[in-house]
Amino acid sequence: MDHIYQGDNREILARLPEKSVDLIFADPPYNLQLQNALVRPDLSAVDAVDDEWDQFSDLNAYDHFTREWLGACRRVLKDTGTIWVIGSYHNIYRVGAILQDLGYWFLNDVIWVKTNPMPNFRGVRFTNAHETLLWCKKFREQKRYTFNYHAMKMANDEKQMRSDWQIALCTGSERLTFEGQKLHSTQKPEALLYRVILASTNPGDVILDPFFGTGTTGAVAKKLGRHFVGIERDPNYIRGAQSRIAAINPPSTIDAAVLGGYPSRRTAPRIAFARLLESGLLLPGQTLYFNQQRDKTALVLADGSLRADTGEQGSIHKIGALVGGLSACNGWEHWYFEDESGHLLAVDLLRERIRKQLG
Repeated sequence: MDHIYQGDNREILARLPEKSVDLIFADPPYNLQLQNALVRPDLSAVDAVDDEWDQFSDLNAYDHFTREWLGACRRVLKDTGTIWVIGSYHNIYRVGAILQDLGYWFLNDVIWVKTNPMPNFRGVRFTNAHETLLWCKKFREQKRYTFNYHAMKMANDEKQMRSDWQIALCTGSERLTFEGQKLHSTQKPEALLYRVILASTNPGDVILDPFFGTGTTGAVAKKLGRHFVGIERDPNYIRGAQSRIAAINPPSTIDAAVLGGYPSRRTAPRIAFARLLESGLLLPGQTLYFNQQRDKTALVLADGSLRADTGEQGSIHKIGALVGGLSACNGWEHWYFEDESGHLLAVDLLRERIRKQLG
């Protein structure tokens, strides 16, 4: 935990404990397949991605490599975990197909719109101004995973966060350098990882980055009170990442709310409707109103079921669907009770009151 391993990620992943990480963020080689040096109109050289780690003999070799590391990642991912993989048009479609072949299930594809993209110097096609992130859960039937919807909504001025994110490339003081040159050719901006980590982890969670590079994942994880496991082959990248992360002061609090941990309906303790009667918050024989409509009612029975005016009896969800003419219904959100002042309030407020009592 909070450790960087040096070596081939496929070998190191095989040694990590099974189902031990909450989130994986992967920024694998893009296999850009550059054939010639890139030059600007003034014939100056473009600092392109021509590193050895981005070289593959052919597409089959790249696919084999991708299948191996993604399969190894799936073994160490918890059954409640998710994975993010970022790529460009050169590789993301191949990566996506392999993710599906291995049993991962897509939740979203997110478009990172670069506000300051590198121009297309030759003017022969559109400027590449975005990259794609694939967000997946471990398997299709997986019901539990972390998505801090309210944190994302608050971060977006209280509007639902969209799947197109406008974030600048990593530049300026954030860019790590060595002897006046970029240390890593594809260092990602911290703003991008901040959003990924805030959205899909909780404080104390463990994040694995199998292509750790200069440590952006680890740096943001430390700032947000999460733990990290990094895997990287290049010792120069590791040294840069270690210095970068060591310079960060960890949060002085473990308060989940401060660090972006929002309780969700998936993680909140389950409360049976009958608990409201046991606690005296509702009474047998009390009338509930569907969507605050006085002419659509049901009677509360002592066992926690409802009885509709037509005589049918069942759960708050079943009778809600019946009264509302719906195929399915979340009764907590649609049934209302009358308080002492004659106001109609959602029964979900009573459930939240019990949850607070339970801590």
